[in-house]
Amino acid sequence: MTDPMIPPVEPGSTSPIARQFREILIWPVQLMPLPGGGAIQNHWEKLGGDNCAWTELTDEFTADCQEFKERHYVEFVAFMPHVQRFLYGEGTTDPKRAGYGASPIKVYRRKDVAQARVQGRADGPVIGFEIAHVDLYFFYDIDVAFLVIELYADDLPLAEVQDVLFRFGRAYPTSWNPDGSAVYCCHKIEWLGHDGTVLAASDYERRAQYMEFVCTNKAPYIAAHWAYLLRPMVLHHSGEAGAIRYRQLEYQRMPLLAYLAVDDPASLSRSDWMRIGLASPPGPPGQLPFSRRFMADFEARFCYDRFWDELGGHDGTPLRIICSRHSVTIVGNVADPHYTDPEVGGLSLFRHQYFLIGLIAHLHRAALLMFSDRLVTAISDLDVSDVDSIKRFKRDIRRIRENFLRFTHRYWFHEVSNQLAAADLFRRTSDHLDTDRLFEEVRAEVEDMSNYLDSDSQRRQSNSVLRLTVVTIFGLVGTLATGFLGMNLIAAADEPIWMQVFYFLIVFLPTVWLILFTIMKSRKLSDFLESLSDERLPIRHKFAGLLRNKDKAG
Repeated sequence: MTDPMIPPVEPGSTSPIARQFREILIWPVQLMPLPGGGAIQNHWEKLGGDNCAWTELTDEFTADCQEFKERHYVEFVAFMPHVQRFLYGEGTTDPKRAGYGASPIKVYRRKDVAQARVQGRADGPVIGFEIAHVDLYFFYDIDVAFLVIELYADDLPLAEVQDVLFRFGRAYPTSWNPDGSAVYCCHKIEWLGHDGTVLAASDYERRAQYMEFVCTNKAPYIAAHWAYLLRPMVLHHSGEAGAIRYRQLEYQRMPLLAYLAVDDPASLSRSDWMRIGLASPPGPPGQLPFSRRFMADFEARFCYDRFWDELGGHDGTPLRIICSRHSVTIVGNVADPHYTDPEVGGLSLFRHQYFLIGLIAHLHRAALLMFSDRLVTAISDLDVSDVDSIKRFKRDIRRIRENFLRFTHRYWFHEVSNQLAAADLFRRTSDHLDTDRLFEEVRAEVEDMSNYLDSDSQRRQSNSVLRLTVVTIFGLVGTLATGFLGMNLIAAADEPIWMQVFYFLIVFLPTVWLILFTIMKSRKLSDFLESLSDERLPIRHKFAGLLRNKDKAG
């Protein structure tokens, strides 16, 4: 049984060959608050220990210049200064300021996974991929993390490449075929260690487990092989013990970047470009993945052809970049050394500049979705009849506003590079992700919450001032009445102490009662004072208003 509407790859077909193929998955997950944590939580500090596979990555931008290569320099100067400080931090020669200006990015890498064994279909070939790295990106003051995995293989038929792009990066199935296999997912994915041992395998076919988890927790279950890579982080609703808990932030397809080097890019058909660029499944030659009307403006919407001309009518390196909401794909000629050069060529651009551009764009979207979720959680937990709930709501909103302010000034920017290709790619990716609209929505939500807190605070202050004013006005009566104690109307100085206490209580108790009464009736008394000060009302109407207020109160 095969997936509906996806024809199988015909054996012996003359599909073009991808001489070099790389794929980088960028999977954002939302980090749940740590127990007893403060406003800023460093989740990465919970990683470590003897059984932890993750170790902090110290990049080549260190004092050891022997490890600093030309590709690192080219990568660094490609970005604008404020982005350089975000990505790499800022060095200092002052020993008193050690650690000052460090990058807000923390990267951890696991080295136990060496290969991936992928079978797209039950009747398809098993493809072995080398794993370049598996990294986990954390960001200071942002409760999101990115699992980044880069894999590569050589000499793959283009149809198999299309199938891998379409099926590989799926966190969970959306449905199942009648035979029990997951629709649109790989038939089997296995992570292999350096000795060939299977470390983890996919479990897409376990339909009952996925359905039961969603029914019980109202949250998707993550496939076993992806959950393995994130350990010791655990799925929030899984019931497993773990200090760092995460949950899915978007839908089940992971964003990706792909690199292809083929013999002759100009020989690829228009439908091939569409399937590669949009990560669509393979299909019959010449048949479009979607309707002709929908794909009529494919080149204008998705293709960045600054370096591409089918006729080779320019003196630059011919390569084509296709950018969509889900993927960024770069395709060039394997025979062009400038394209396949791992130091300063197209391969280096893909693995460094273009990857970082994609990471920044998806960080923007992931962080904004996280803020939106935090706001929804805060307002959902609000109970206006519960004092503790109100205090907790105010504290959460102020914390979110502070974090959003730091995000705006530390992470949010529209320009990342003065190099035209990098700037255009970032702009196109952001436009497809619609981050500008999402930013304005979240900012408006944060401002609405903040305005609510400010107006509520002002209302409470006004009520307090109102009550104090009424108490002061009516307290004048008690003040004047008790003033006779300071006069010689009753000469009690020579009386016994119990008589003096008796006189004091006679005055003190009615005065306390008067103050408490005016506080309880301060709102109605303030209305009475307002009507009393209105010269247009006759006296009987003024006191009638007080009686009506009293009757309503009763």
